[in-house]
Amino acid sequence: MLKDMCLLNGTSGDENPVREYIIDKIASFCDYYVDALGSVIAFKKGKKKTDKKVMLCAHMDEVGFIITHITDDGYLKFSAVGGIDSSVVIGRHVNVNGIIGIVGAKAVHLLSDDEKKTMPDFDSLYIDIGASNKEQAQKYALLGDFVYFESDYYEFGNGFIKAKALDDRIGCMLMIELIKSELEYDAYFCFNVQEEVGLRGAFCTSFSVQPDIAVVIESTTAADIDGVSDAEVCCKAGKGAVISYMDRRTIYDKKLYELAFKCAKENNISVQTKTRIAGGNDAGAVQTSGAGSRVIAVSLPCRYIHSGSSVVKQSDIDETRKFLKVYINKLYD
Repeated sequence: MLKDMCLLNGTSGDENPVREYIIDKIASFCDYYVDALGSVIAFKKGKKKTDKKVMLCAHMDEVGFIITHITDDGYLKFSAVGGIDSSVVIGRHVNVNGIIGIVGAKAVHLLSDDEKKTMPDFDSLYIDIGASNKEQAQKYALLGDFVYFESDYYEFGNGFIKAKALDDRIGCMLMIELIKSELEYDAYFCFNVQEEVGLRGAFCTSFSVQPDIAVVIESTTAADIDGVSDAEVCCKAGKGAVISYMDRRTIYDKKLYELAFKCAKENNISVQTKTRIAGGNDAGAVQTSGAGSRVIAVSLPCRYIHSGSSVVKQSDIDETRKFLKVYINKLYD
């Protein structure tokens, strides 16, 4: 299921293929509806009724690009949709309405000494689809069309997975699995749109559900790579789910944070702390929507996040799956 979901294209504002896939998987196991912005709000009945509203959420959109101009020579100018560093884009294959393009930049031998010292910005990049002129390019692409990383799904090394959109198709997959399972208590599940451009879907779904407690299932930066000091490493692949105490959008509920580690220890499940205050996720919207909610983030450590070659470890997915099954039941106590 993860491979299928990662190979789907669905950037912020263009999530329809992902939404259709999710609905197909959950329709027989819950009640659901699609809100005006396009998020899926599902209700799964558990074996026991409860007065406490618990909501789990993940976002279905991925980072990508949008065409902003077509040159007379047939090259496509573009901007990023979501937080993408230009360094991970140059020379990459991209998907433009089903055809392959190459992201190009000014030739190295033409760069000035100052230009060689800096990373090109998106304004200086272009997509080459092999068109001879503007008229030919317009047969395949128009202004406002979305563009995606062209990236296969690979398993490699000692249990690693490489793909695009691991942020946050992993979270969507884990929620689908929970919906298809037998739950102890009633629960809401929100598959949110437009997280990558400002948590927009989460503002709407959390306002509709008004949960007492929300669990945000997400991917987060793992900087356990060469050249990064221990002080700069947020979390590490292979060490289990990541539990945050604070990021740039949210200060997480302290009791929920402590409960997470207590629950993991009692069940011999690997979890780790996110050791840097960085990034953000849908919790920032859920926490302050309507009357407010208590929130906790359960994240997957992901190397090279927001690129066409994100990497996670299978064991972290397994540990997160086990953790969620036992943790959510504790939220009703």
